[in-house]
Amino acid sequence: MSADSPSDAVSRPVGGTEYSWCRAVPGGTGVSVLALLFSKSPNLSHLQTCIHKLQDSHPILRSKLRFDPSTNAFSFLTPSTPSALQIRTSDVSQSFYLTLEHEMNTNPWSHHEDQVTETDVMFASFYSLPDQKWSVILQLHTGVCDRASAAFLLRELLGLLGDGGGGEREIVKENGVGLAIEDCIPAGKANKPFWARGVDMLGYSVNSFRFSNLEFKETGKPTSTEFVRLNIGLDDTDRILSGCRSRGIKLSALLAAAGFIATYASKNLPDDKWEKYSLATLIDCRPLLDPVLSDHHIGFYHSAVVNSHDVKGKEDLWDLAQRVHTSLETAKNNGKHFTDMADLNFLMLKAIDNPGLTQSSSLRTSLISVFEDAISQNTEQFHKDVGLLDCIGCASVHGVSPSLAMFDVIHDGELDCVCVYPSPTHSREQMQDFVDHMKKILLGSADTPQ
Repeated sequence: MSADSPSDAVSRPVGGTEYSWCRAVPGGTGVSVLALLFSKSPNLSHLQTCIHKLQDSHPILRSKLRFDPSTNAFSFLTPSTPSALQIRTSDVSQSFYLTLEHEMNTNPWSHHEDQVTETDVMFASFYSLPDQKWSVILQLHTGVCDRASAAFLLRELLGLLGDGGGGEREIVKENGVGLAIEDCIPAGKANKPFWARGVDMLGYSVNSFRFSNLEFKETGKPTSTEFVRLNIGLDDTDRILSGCRSRGIKLSALLAAAGFIATYASKNLPDDKWEKYSLATLIDCRPLLDPVLSDHHIGFYHSAVVNSHDVKGKEDLWDLAQRVHTSLETAKNNGKHFTDMADLNFLMLKAIDNPGLTQSSSLRTSLISVFEDAISQNTEQFHKDVGLLDCIGCASVHGVSPSLAMFDVIHDGELDCVCVYPSPTHSREQMQDFVDHMKKILLGSADTPQ
């Protein structure tokens, strides 16, 4: 512990998956942002009180991430009481979207490999935007806040803001920082014979060079993250979700299938030519752990399942989505969300250290990533009272990651998907066209009978 560390801080080393994120975030993947847009200016003093209450209730949010170069190890240092997190304030002339991109590309966790560093895991910014609008953006290290955590924090923060300073609203309190996901996997579920681990590692490595990608606008390591948005209205969303329910598949499989078809179409290939696309599906493991965790346990408790799919011209969207869904269910039934966790973490670290192991040194590990389960958000009266206009949660991806990471939310019954990509590896024009084509494919499926 360094001389300026709090004397009452409790320390625990990071787990295997957390370590992967600690290595990934400095390179540009895993700077998570939770951005809120308001038509009324929030009271800064009340906002700071709300954020301190979140830190008091969830100790990991008041931790410092410590890196020790002598051991190449990361740990969380957690004081018994929150320090005074200061909200950064700025007047800017840019849009809400560009402000969000700026936050994703501002990386407080880029550290010097030869120095001991201790960095907060959460930061907060307040922006005065043009046209009498204001934005509050929380910036979080993905190693301490996965998507389920971010969605829960959003609900808590909005609830506290809607309290109006009365201080009467109670929020969930956690005891301590909590365990790493590896320490919560049920006994025996992560076991894999040595020979099987070797075969799987070889398979992941060899297959990665067989995967097809979106066209790279520029080769080499990308330098920033951008996003475009996919929105579908209430009636069409309802028809799409009804189609998923009637076929027993999840929305994530349909989104991935639409992405595959749009990728194939972007290349003007003959219909009989096959391409192999890679999909990473992120699974919230909280209900599968021992002990079972709820979404108010802040941390990173997702695992990834990576599958490949052969796609040719004139694919039927629903048939392809069924194949995507079935392959994920098969992998989960075989326990690969636990048994392959260490393998995928290892390969992620290898790609970080050796970009040349990825196609065109682009650091792309798959074509698309999706979350297995969509998150639902519904507007409450106090959202209107505080002037909430919009909210977006996503993370940077210009280090090791897929070409397109999809953060989907069903907001008031409408599909709202933030599609994040690395730049200049992919251009905004390219990805806007790509996402527009995905939307057209999804809308074309909405009325397709089973």
